[in-house]
Amino acid sequence: MMYLCLFMETVAIVGRPNVGKSTLFNRITGERKSIVDDQSGVTRDRVYGESEWGGIRFNIIDTGGFVPNSEDVFEAAIRDQVKIAMQEANVLLFVVDVTTGITYLDDEIAAMLRKSDKKVILVVNKVDNHQRLLDSNEFYSLGFDQLYALSSINGSGTGDLLDAVIEGMENNTDEEIEDDIPKICIIGQPNAGKSSIVNVFVGEERNVVTDIAGTTRDSIHTRFKKFNKDILLIDTAGIRKKSKVHENLEFYSVIRAIKALDESDVCILMIDASKGVTSQDISIFALAARKKRGIVIAVNKWDLVPDKDANTVKEYEAMIKERIAPFRDVPIVFISVTEKQRVLKVLDYALDVYENKKRKIQTSKLNEHMLKVIERNPPPVVKGKSISIKFVTQLPATTPSFAFFCSNPKYIRDAYKNYLENQIRSAYNFTGVPINIFFREK
Repeated sequence: MMYLCLFMETVAIVGRPNVGKSTLFNRITGERKSIVDDQSGVTRDRVYGESEWGGIRFNIIDTGGFVPNSEDVFEAAIRDQVKIAMQEANVLLFVVDVTTGITYLDDEIAAMLRKSDKKVILVVNKVDNHQRLLDSNEFYSLGFDQLYALSSINGSGTGDLLDAVIEGMENNTDEEIEDDIPKICIIGQPNAGKSSIVNVFVGEERNVVTDIAGTTRDSIHTRFKKFNKDILLIDTAGIRKKSKVHENLEFYSVIRAIKALDESDVCILMIDASKGVTSQDISIFALAARKKRGIVIAVNKWDLVPDKDANTVKEYEAMIKERIAPFRDVPIVFISVTEKQRVLKVLDYALDVYENKKRKIQTSKLNEHMLKVIERNPPPVVKGKSISIKFVTQLPATTPSFAFFCSNPKYIRDAYKNYLENQIRSAYNFTGVPINIFFREK
């Protein structure tokens, strides 16, 4: 079956600690997501974002080198992440530090990257004067054709680098190409039951399932046509020999999720109830929300939770919603894939979310309801500036998006924006779907 989707290429930033990888990430994304510190290894969690340059959007990953309880200089973790990036990313930015020159670890990483068939760009960082520009020539000895000297802290040279990054990438836009079949991806941490739930859906051993975490490699697409449902299931899966399962699985779980989310309309986030809700689960949820995908949370292995009573489900659900705040309006289903408990209910919720994502509200009905809501609770006066909202409309977009036309839009605070979103959600069913709200000058 042929289908079309929006796909963004992935750029990974690699290098030894304290060369400025996170600073470069912040510069490229235009945000301060990564923690920046002079202490090596401060990037304890991988950070994932999106960027756009020259009309081309791409995913970007900031890798870290921190290993808990390790007295080594994070070298094993760095090697693992470079190997993963070599396999999974499309473009590799190898960052080095002009102030220290070439170190043995730079040499080791360079030797690994030279074996890759991926596009590798050498980034000599901290080049902020003429002498350092001359010093950067030393790094040509690492053997890479593309070398860019820059200072990520002040931005000089990053434009030329980004021109090189997007060279050869296909143009993409904000519009997803619609197909007549919902595309639902299964994401989550390794060994949460992603492949198993697909096998239950289709009623066969479509995906290899083992007890070893990380037996999945590439996305597997499965057409599901049963019980009056027609769905394309995207499992972040593939077949890999057990002997080769020794990579950094946390890094893999998110880089796979990035690719699957780019292809999907709705995602099913699998959480392992026997392990509880982890920070990695929340990171994957936040990634799906940032990409404006519909979300259903499936809490798997519920049969393994001991000492359950009538309140356990409510308490667990409340805990999840507290962790994923402020976007709490998400279906949560408690399942057991091995016992086949409530598994098909997950698909029902996913299809409901898919319909919610496509919902369009007539402008007249939207104004009739929302203007009354605003009249009852108008936006507060900020710095002596009153705000008057006169009109609201839903924008033509693949994600539910609403524009409020008003006076002094820059003075509207997040609290009031959240209030309007909650009012839209309470009046119209957008459960499981992130909403965009914009304020424009009337």
